[in-house]
Amino acid sequence: MVCTWGPGDRPFEEHHGAVSIAVVSAGTFQYRSAVGRELLTPGSLLLGNPGRTFECGHEHAAGDRCVAFSYAPECFERMTARAARSSAGPRFRSARLPPVRRLAPLIARVCAGLAQGGRAAWEELGVELAGQALELAGGVTTSPAAPRGAEARVSRVVRRIESRSSAPHPLGELAQEAGLSPYHFLRLFRRLTGVTPHQFLLRLRLRDAALALASGRVRVIEVALDAGFGDLSNFNRAFRSEFGVSPRIYRAT
Repeated sequence: MVCTWGPGDRPFEEHHGAVSIAVVSAGTFQYRSAVGRELLTPGSLLLGNPGRTFECGHEHAAGDRCVAFSYAPECFERMTARAARSSAGPRFRSARLPPVRRLAPLIARVCAGLAQGGRAAWEELGVELAGQALELAGGVTTSPAAPRGAEARVSRVVRRIESRSSAPHPLGELAQEAGLSPYHFLRLFRRLTGVTPHQFLLRLRLRDAALALASGRVRVIEVALDAGFGDLSNFNRAFRSEFGVSPRIYRAT
């Protein structure tokens, strides 16, 4: 799903006709549902319960891109029977899952599927995504309301990082972009995105590297340098920590 709406477009109420999970691959936007309001950023998951209304807004910048999965409720129950045994009330108690390490390999595979088109194993990805999202969402609650103007500041920084992911982004410069002290910016960024600026940048770089490796046309050293890593050994360590295998093995699978 590619959205081109921006600050001049008024959000409207929509309806989740099924269980909904969307992987945010680019951009930022605000998502409001019955369980709360969240800022959605690249690598995070939008969570939607069937029969519930929601709104998506772009108060601070235009455009985003998501890979959306929709599940018939009865099918979702069958697929996630093991995880669902511990759930109570709404299927999802939160509106979002942040870009955590556990989801990184799956998110990279979903994003790679955009480039692969019809060759991607979408059904398998959808089943795996459903189970992981339900299991992780069981321990996540919606963030408390942020101070006025906070979303705009963080969204501006997220888009700056996303547009130049291979460049260095010192905390002081990001805080200056947000108009905050480094201390307050760090707390606010983590509160709204679920990760620190360093974690967000690292996951963005590694996800870009995984997509490049999936194409199979670029040497590992070139992938590492293009993604913003200064040396191959550092890249190999970070990639293995994130995805559980070396870059060379990842490309071969």
